[in-house]
Amino acid sequence: MNDTVVIKGTKSGIILVLNADTEYDVLKKDVAAKFKASAAFLGEAQKAITFQGKELSDDQKLEMIDIIQENCQLSIVCIMEENEKMEHSFQQAIENKMIQTDYSTGQFFKGNLRSGQVLDVETSIIIIGDVKAGAKVVSKGNVIILGSLKGNVYAGSAGNENAFVVALDMDPMQIRIADTIARAPDKPKTKQPKETKIAFWEDGNIYIEPLDKDVMNDIRL
Repeated sequence: MNDTVVIKGTKSGIILVLNADTEYDVLKKDVAAKFKASAAFLGEAQKAITFQGKELSDDQKLEMIDIIQENCQLSIVCIMEENEKMEHSFQQAIENKMIQTDYSTGQFFKGNLRSGQVLDVETSIIIIGDVKAGAKVVSKGNVIILGSLKGNVYAGSAGNENAFVVALDMDPMQIRIADTIARAPDKPKTKQPKETKIAFWEDGNIYIEPLDKDVMNDIRL
């Protein structure tokens, strides 16, 4: 494994060097083992990645990313092609994915979160995209999703019971606000129309209601 897979870290990304003579199926197992063994050292972070050594198809690259994210806490936000300005490209890719506005108000994240990806932020977060089933968002503030919510959301992770979750299409696996957890109800037999909804905490329970003017007036920031 030491000869077939090498992880090189840069400030903003990861260079994954794969032995060109090793079979792809063997490399998959070696990558899983390598990142599992390095999980504590790599920690939790968002990284761009580039592949060196063995030529991979686009589908194989995506499969490798899934394997990496299943075996450590890294979130791979994009694939970068190798070039002489790689480090600059890494940093630019990360900055384009996560643009911090004001610490007291929140951040923007543009893109879809896929199964196995975790987005963990210190402030409120506005996601321009979808949170797919199996993905997770953790925020000490509010979570606003300008897309569909199919995965898990944890708002008010520091104990803020005033935190809320808004989604244009609210169909979560689980929502947690502060210390209260609400699981997804059984699917209705008839298809329900999509509408913007808000999940909020009140008297020890989490309620999910359509977002209208009256509810917006009651939001506590």
